[in-house]
Amino acid sequence: MRYFVIVGHKAVTTGDFKLDDIAGGAGRLDILIRCVNSAFFLSHDLRKDTELFLVLQGGEDPPKTVRMSGAELRYLNPDERSTSSLIRNALIKKLDTGEKRSSPGIYVSRMSFSDVISMLSEKGELIYLKEDGSDIRETEIPDDTVFVISDNRDLTEDEEGLLLSFDPHKVSIGPHSLHADHCIIVVHNEIDRKVH
Repeated sequence: MRYFVIVGHKAVTTGDFKLDDIAGGAGRLDILIRCVNSAFFLSHDLRKDTELFLVLQGGEDPPKTVRMSGAELRYLNPDERSTSSLIRNALIKKLDTGEKRSSPGIYVSRMSFSDVISMLSEKGELIYLKEDGSDIRETEIPDDTVFVISDNRDLTEDEEGLLLSFDPHKVSIGPHSLHADHCIIVVHNEIDRKVH
């Protein structure tokens, strides 16, 4: 299984945003929506071997995490507006403890970045995508791997400290800094080329 954790530092945690304003009023939710598309879409198919964790830390009710499971996903379309609507529907759900299913393959919880990393460290090897890491083409990528990426901001000092306490591999995907959604596509491609 391939797991991707995307930290949305300003991404809203309530469902009261306008679908026409996901880049501004929704706290750069547009970045995370593009990550959803990059994580799951193939030409005429979805990746079933992928789970995506969107850790939302902005707005009035943080933190919240939206988990998306490729094996269960339905109703996901490649346009940003409909994906934003699916996320908004998840954020509207009343939460107590644990995860709540919003639609097939989409779950929402009150998990923090720390909770997500702690949980996923039990499921796979942690890889911190970082410009100064070892080259992905010279790195052995296990079958079950957790890739950690930030949005348009670097991880905070506390977030990075927490992640580094789990001793992740630092891996670089190339000589230039890329957008988070592009990083996901490159990672998928590198693994696909090694597997096939």
